[in-house]
Amino acid sequence: MATTGNVIKCKAAVAWEAGKPLSMEEVEVAPPQAMEVRVKILFTALCHTDVYFWEAKGQTPVFPRILGHEAGGIVESVGEGVTELVPGDHVLPVFTGECKECAHCKSEESNLCDLLRINVDRGVMIGDGKSRFTINGKSIFHFVGTSTFSEYTVIHVGCVTKINPEAPLDIVCLLSCGISTGLGAMLNVAKPKRGSTVAIFGLGAVGLAAMEGARMAGASRIIGVDLNPAKYEQAKKFGCTDFVNPKDHTKPVQEVLVEMTNGGVHRAVECTGNVDAMISAFESVHDGWGVAVLVGVAHKEAVFKTHPMNLLNERTLKGTFFGNYKPRTDLPDVVEMYMRKELELEKFITHSVPFSQINTAFDLMLKGVGLRCVMRMEE
Repeated sequence: MATTGNVIKCKAAVAWEAGKPLSMEEVEVAPPQAMEVRVKILFTALCHTDVYFWEAKGQTPVFPRILGHEAGGIVESVGEGVTELVPGDHVLPVFTGECKECAHCKSEESNLCDLLRINVDRGVMIGDGKSRFTINGKSIFHFVGTSTFSEYTVIHVGCVTKINPEAPLDIVCLLSCGISTGLGAMLNVAKPKRGSTVAIFGLGAVGLAAMEGARMAGASRIIGVDLNPAKYEQAKKFGCTDFVNPKDHTKPVQEVLVEMTNGGVHRAVECTGNVDAMISAFESVHDGWGVAVLVGVAHKEAVFKTHPMNLLNERTLKGTFFGNYKPRTDLPDVVEMYMRKELELEKFITHSVPFSQINTAFDLMLKGVGLRCVMRMEE
């Protein structure tokens, strides 16, 4: 391509400071260095994690910054040493990586790459500790190694997944974060058997992706647990058969679920990040064979408390990160699940706006409206 090896000037939505509307700017994007890829982003979605770090209420503020991590695009150019990707490849950037060399990457049991696992505070490339984004010579920080709120971005090759070029990027872009996290938590970690009873705590996009996984696995009873009764109607599209609002009951919700299911659910997946919901999820599973999976991220001071007898009575508690998917090895297969019409993704997309209206997407999420808003880079 004519742009190979040159600085590209393009549009990006820059977060100059915490909580202030993003500003559409012209940025310079440097060419990729060794083991890096420059990607032309075609579609990007807004995930709650972007909003969380934009608000920067509970973490280190890193600004000015280009947020964004759920996206689909095409490789524009590759840096030295990159052999698996070539310009024109269709790719999904991923906030966590797979170097394929470390002990975690070589293990069949882990997807927690030593080199490329998520780092929310680092705003530079790991190769040389520098940013690839500048505005009039001033560095702009990266976000979780992806920074997809830019028409072009530079990403470590280990955080770029090559996918089927026939897959529609405006839809499968959702698989680069939240949907894969919930889906994998159910299919790869909880692993419900056909005909089993499953409870999902928290019916946002990640929880509904877990619900989609339960539907795909053939669970016969899928119980949604949420404090917002309006979530039930939407959840029915994902296979929800029962809905429980903890506020409707005087007893703890785990006791309600145990009574409803003759001793407890077979599998419970928690997608809220609230430690009380995590405890409830674990205590709602059946003794002898029940498995609870924690997906949500709790605040730093949170403590998980339960009686040891709950574990001794053969309940299993598990955690998961990105649905236990190895990004480069496993995500192409998840895309194929969609292509075979086993996995339904369209129902997660409730809004679509041009990239220039990115602040509208933030407003929708702050109001709790919809699931995913996909932004198209070309007007």
